[in-house]
Amino acid sequence: MQQFESFLTDRGSKYAVSGGPVASRADAKAFLKQLTRDKRYAKATHNTWAALLPEGPTKGDDGEAGAGMVILRMLQREQLENHIIVVTRWYGGTKLGGDRFRRVQDAVDHYLDNAGLRHAQT
Repeated sequence: MQQFESFLTDRGSKYAVSGGPVASRADAKAFLKQLTRDKRYAKATHNTWAALLPEGPTKGDDGEAGAGMVILRMLQREQLENHIIVVTRWYGGTKLGGDRFRRVQDAVDHYLDNAGLRHAQT
């Protein structure tokens, strides 16, 4: 599991992004369980996630409607299969509106770049 914390804030909301290899929905569930063993992540406002798996794409919004689909589309664009990415948000008191999707994209970009998973563009 790779984790990147405290790299992004917006109007008081703080973000972290985590990820790692998974091969099934059960693996994805186990990954989320392991992540939320850390009380900071368990108490987060949202732990949105997605993974491209052999049995099909899967995602979870955790109350941040549409955020799982944003992550899923980015995984598809990068052709990153058998890997889960989780974007964690601690709400800062100000609604972000549509900017919340930009922050999710920023978090996934940060993960792909810093985990060395960015698919080479040709």
